[in-house]
Amino acid sequence: MMLSLRVFFVALFFFVSTAHCRKGHGLIGYGIIMYKPNCATACRDCAATGVLSCSEVMHDMPGMEGMGGMGGMAETSPDCYAKDDAFLQTLAYCISVKCPDVKDWEKEKWWQANVAGTDDVQPEPKLSYRQALDNVTDAPTETLVGGESLNKTMLVSEDDYQANYNAESNFEKEEKIHEKFGIVIVVSCFIIPVAFSLLRFVPFRGILVTRINAWIIDPPLWGSKHKQPLPGSLGIVPTRGQSLFLAYILIINIVLSAVEYKSSQPNMWYPVKSNEILNLITNRCGVLSFANIPLLMLYSSRNNILLKLTDWSHATFLLMHRWVAGIATAQAILHSIIWLRLDLLNGTHSEQSKMAYWYWGIIATLGMTILIPTSVLAIRQKMYELFLAWHIALSILVIAGCYWHILFRFQHNWGYEVWIYASMAVWGFDRIMRVLRVARHGIRTARVTQVDEDYVRVDVPGVTASGHAYLYFPTLTWRVWENHPFSVASAMMPQSGLHKSKSLMDKEAGSPPRKDDIHVSTASSGSEKGSTHQPATLGLTFFLRRQTGLTAKLVAQKSLPVLVEASYGGHIDTSTHPHLLCIVGGIGITAVLPALRAHAGSSKLCWGVRSEGIVHAMEDIVQGIEKEVFVGHRMNVRDVLTDELGFAGNSGVTVLVSGPASMADEVRSVVSEIGRKGAVNVKLVDEAFSW
Repeated sequence: MMLSLRVFFVALFFFVSTAHCRKGHGLIGYGIIMYKPNCATACRDCAATGVLSCSEVMHDMPGMEGMGGMGGMAETSPDCYAKDDAFLQTLAYCISVKCPDVKDWEKEKWWQANVAGTDDVQPEPKLSYRQALDNVTDAPTETLVGGESLNKTMLVSEDDYQANYNAESNFEKEEKIHEKFGIVIVVSCFIIPVAFSLLRFVPFRGILVTRINAWIIDPPLWGSKHKQPLPGSLGIVPTRGQSLFLAYILIINIVLSAVEYKSSQPNMWYPVKSNEILNLITNRCGVLSFANIPLLMLYSSRNNILLKLTDWSHATFLLMHRWVAGIATAQAILHSIIWLRLDLLNGTHSEQSKMAYWYWGIIATLGMTILIPTSVLAIRQKMYELFLAWHIALSILVIAGCYWHILFRFQHNWGYEVWIYASMAVWGFDRIMRVLRVARHGIRTARVTQVDEDYVRVDVPGVTASGHAYLYFPTLTWRVWENHPFSVASAMMPQSGLHKSKSLMDKEAGSPPRKDDIHVSTASSGSEKGSTHQPATLGLTFFLRRQTGLTAKLVAQKSLPVLVEASYGGHIDTSTHPHLLCIVGGIGITAVLPALRAHAGSSKLCWGVRSEGIVHAMEDIVQGIEKEVFVGHRMNVRDVLTDELGFAGNSGVTVLVSGPASMADEVRSVVSEIGRKGAVNVKLVDEAFSW
């Protein structure tokens, strides 16, 4: 864990600290300054409106024949600004008058960086600030008019100076607020899960915790379904605990998108106050959208360090990932729509829409917008591999679009790209850790045994892991990257090879099939009668539910190469309660076995299965565990929980559920109902698979 944390933060620091920008590193207001001292920048903007002797004047532009002054439009290069005496002296004189409280060394520093312009690489001015000022022998008396010739030292217009000063000063203050709010969102959405997880170490009374969980944390936000999807597979209903954090994420983004806007008029950039406020709003939405991207990347990653620092599940963070993605997309859409509106009002849309920054911004916004409807639960369930490939490809395009949008618009001057670098760092850290986990085990050979018509057993010799692992079968499909998570049923396997399941042996021997509608109840603490034992060796055992796709193809295999990405999923903490009750359906047994083996107090397994094959295949693995097995008929979850929790009394029970969505939801409903009465100290742990 500590190695993973160090790798993550080193990678993040590298990407952020190498965000090159001419004026500093970091974000505006946090390592980067934009216009300070604002008095000097306002002076330059006023002086830059003059036509210099080295400016390139375009006399033949249509519609310019009747204009006064130079009779055309002028374009001034950075090299021209850096060497023109009249410009340098006018600028130096203005700074000396308008910046009396700015120290000379600050003026010189600003002068070297800004006289020629704001490009990353540009010529240095031929004179220092002090040299240019010393060349002004007499105080100027004429005032520069924008668009006319600047061929001697002149005064700048007081009205123009104030309008430029207001625009730049207020804009920089607001940009700092944008970045501050982005930091608030990222930091708070990282710290809050950790802080709430630490509450489990506070010694509250057990019944109080039970009631809080039963009323506020565990139940669905409405109804009785959480793991079961909404009609039409539109999504799932979050729990009340999840909803509290989702509400925080939504509210903090809405509030921080809507507050602390201030107008400063007269304003050279936006003479109309409403347009000035719109400009600030669209920039705020853009920055906050960027700030949410590394957060949604973190929540979705397998190597999310919050999984190590909290007791929250990966399913919970995936839910947060989807909501944060929706919020970031809404902010990006608002950013694009408002900028479109401003460009139309200013009559600049035709020109701006042809520029690279514009269309890359549109590509990024459209990409984010398309990702939302193509990621709904119905699509993920029916065509997961296609969804995943599309999701990754489009996400890469979005990140590239965001980066190039900033690069073509601002180069690396203002640090907006730091948010994108942070996103790349989070994504890169996750991918590197995946590769390292796979490389740790190398290429192995998996041995496949069909348990019955429903289940397949996969054994991987010579590998150690716990929790769950992602298995790659590169020769099974052309999609060599395809992988799926499976719980580790056992870290030891028979040395002399796999024995066939009892159901298969009965069929091969011509024995009559067993009745499916039977109920098996055992309370075993030692060797089970009739079980066979073989010397064990190091290796992983997985049981897979046979479905369409990869698991269906496995049935035809006896052995094949496999890559193991492990281990994931921490140890389930059941130490807070002396009794452990596991309610399990089918292949969900594999997720609860580590808890059953590790629990120091009393434990019991209630296991519902469709057929006996999986039961016999796991005889050695579940040996010594007190269990009640329901074969071929539905377990009455309410009766089981009522009986077992009534027997435990106030001593405390952890109810661990792993199985079909309907079973998980029923357990959640009954446990919450019992917990609200306050008669039993009970804790619910849901290990059921979730989309």
